[in-house]
Amino acid sequence: MRNLAVIPARGGSKRISKKNIKLFHGKPIISWVIEMSLETGFFDQVIVSTDSEEIAQISRSFGAQTPFVRPKPISDDNTSVFEVVRHAINYFNEKNQIFDLVTLIYPTAPFVEKTDIKRAINSINDYDFSISVTLFPYPIQRALKVDDDTDTVSMVEKHNFLKRSQDLPSRYHDAGQFVVGKTKSWQEKTPLIEGKTLPIIVPRIRVQDIDEDEDWQEAEAKFSFIRDYNIKNKRF
Repeated sequence: MRNLAVIPARGGSKRISKKNIKLFHGKPIISWVIEMSLETGFFDQVIVSTDSEEIAQISRSFGAQTPFVRPKPISDDNTSVFEVVRHAINYFNEKNQIFDLVTLIYPTAPFVEKTDIKRAINSINDYDFSISVTLFPYPIQRALKVDDDTDTVSMVEKHNFLKRSQDLPSRYHDAGQFVVGKTKSWQEKTPLIEGKTLPIIVPRIRVQDIDEDEDWQEAEAKFSFIRDYNIKNKRF
C-alpha cells in the first residue's frame, strides 16, 4: 500500500514570524516532523508543500522532497490544509504516481510520535480517515462566557451548573498532529465533516497548539520535560 506524507508549510505566517522554520530546541521546528516521518519507514515519499524557497531548501536539507512550488491561490490565510492535500494528490496523479493513502502531518507538531501514526495507518481499514485527537482538560459543558457590554460572566449551558464534572461525558478536540486518509476519501470528503473518521487519542502532555509566542514557550517546556522523562526512564 503506497503512502504519501504531505507536510504543508507556507511562508506567510504572521503571529509567529517564519513559524515553520523557527528554531525549536536547536533546529527548525519542521525538521522534527520531517525526520520523524522519514524514520518511520511508513511513507513512499515525504514531501513539503510550500510556496517559500527558504522553507523548501531547509526541508530538503533534512531529507524531505519539494517536487513543486505551491500555487498562490492555495497559499493564503484562507486556504485549508485539506485543499493543499488535494493539490498534492492531483499533482502526483497527473504524473501517474498513485498513492493508496495520504497522510497530512502538520509542520509545527514536534510531539508527534511514529507509534501514533502507525496505529492510524494500521487501523484505518473500513474508515475514510484517522485523526489525532486529545481530551479537553476540563468539561466543555461547564464553559463560561463573558458579556463585554455588562462585564458579567455566566454559564453557556446553565442546566449543567449543578452537575458534577465526573458525570459529564468526555469531549475531545483535534490534536493538530496528523490526518491519515484514503486517497479517494481525500478527493471526495472532508475529515470530521464527511465520511467515517477514526480517533487516535494522544495524551494531552504531547499536544500543543502553537499560534502565539506564549504557546511556543509552553511547547518548548513540554518538550524538555518529555525528553528528560524519556531519558530518565530509558524510553527512546
